[in-house]
Amino acid sequence: MSEAPNAELPKSVDPYRLAEQGSTLEGVVPLVSLSRFRDTVSRLPEGSECHVSLTFGLDEERRRVVSGKLSATVVLECQRCMGDMQSQLESGFELGLVASEQQAQQLPKNLEPFPVEDFSMDVWTLVEDELLLALPAFPLHDRSECPATKDLEALEPDPEPEEPEAESTRENPFSVLAGLKNTKH
Repeated sequence: MSEAPNAELPKSVDPYRLAEQGSTLEGVVPLVSLSRFRDTVSRLPEGSECHVSLTFGLDEERRRVVSGKLSATVVLECQRCMGDMQSQLESGFELGLVASEQQAQQLPKNLEPFPVEDFSMDVWTLVEDELLLALPAFPLHDRSECPATKDLEALEPDPEPEEPEAESTRENPFSVLAGLKNTKH
């Protein structure tokens, strides 16, 4: 089972069946439909979508796993200038499908647990969780593009040029000690 790359992903799937079949889902999730994510960004570009690829399978120990990649373009608030900045979010992840806390604790460290109830996995929640994890802690424009950096540079006074001091005219503060050392011998 493989979805068309630009088709909307289903909201829920049977991940166990997909894992047994080694299926891949590719498609998009409209960002406007992800309320928790939508509330964390400044705004969403018109018609913005998250492009998703999910591969279901079994690992060497026959655990059901999902590996995936996603990317989305969003507008975040720069923490330096407080202005809007466009940002490309990308994430790669590998999840172990679990039905209990005990199963989650038995997963190897390279797999994050993803709870599945009643043979149903909420694909959009998975995508939303991964997008939230992909958000930068402190979004910042590139320093050369940030209006705040340019404003700060304009406010800084030009540094006054230092007059070069001849090396020979500088007095070494320890020269007195050197003189004392030589006279004691």
